Amino acid sequence: MDFVTTGDGSKTIYNAQIGENYHSKHGALQESKHVFLKTGLQFYLEKEKVKEVSVLEIGFGTGLNFIMTADYCLAENVKLNYCGIEAYPLEKSIIEGIGYNEFVCGDIWDSYITNYAAALENDVVLNSLISLKVAHTKLLAFETSRLFDVIYFDAFAAVHQPEMWSDETLAHVAKFLKPGGVFVTYAITGNLKRSMKALGFTIEKAPGAPGKREMLRAIKL
Repeated sequence: MDFVTTGDGSKTIYNAQIGENYHSKHGALQESKHVFLKTGLQFYLEKEKVKEVSVLEIGFGTGLNFIMTADYCLAENVKLNYCGIEAYPLEKSIIEGIGYNEFVCGDIWDSYITNYAAALENDVVLNSLISLKVAHTKLLAFETSRLFDVIYFDAFAAVHQPEMWSDETLAHVAKFLKPGGVFVTYAITGNLKRSMKALGFTIEKAPGAPGKREMLRAIKL
């Protein structure tokens, strides 16, 4: 794993086995804020007018999307129940070395790092508002009785992992989303739009993060 500085000064990790960075080369931080926080979580909270939210992330990776979401929820007094799915969890030392601690409040970062290993085994409570579980499993093996309000779909690109974007995989993911729930991803393709429509979603083209003109937001009917 090699650290790579992205366009906004934040770092990501290059995965040589996959042949891709974990985040956009144009800016790891701004991609997380724009695609997942603004277009996903904040959109849902404004739409539903609620102060509690459950998020499922496909591709937990470094935990950047989690800490940005947790930091926002803590500031806005929103209760957050977060579950990430990660087949190949990173070592804690790698996550510590990437430097995301400078982007969030110290309490969130410290709690995340302290509880990271435990979260790979069980749900952990970071504070009175934030809970985290990282399911150490391949996506199609993941099962839960829980339903989520928002899904962050942050898998590697289809050119590198086409199986993550198949109809079978998307159908498996969609069953974990509540009616009215929001699915967001950095990508938007004709195949993806057709798959999501066939699964009973309304499709929205949202402005993409730097480096991408558009992204997909889908709402489950």
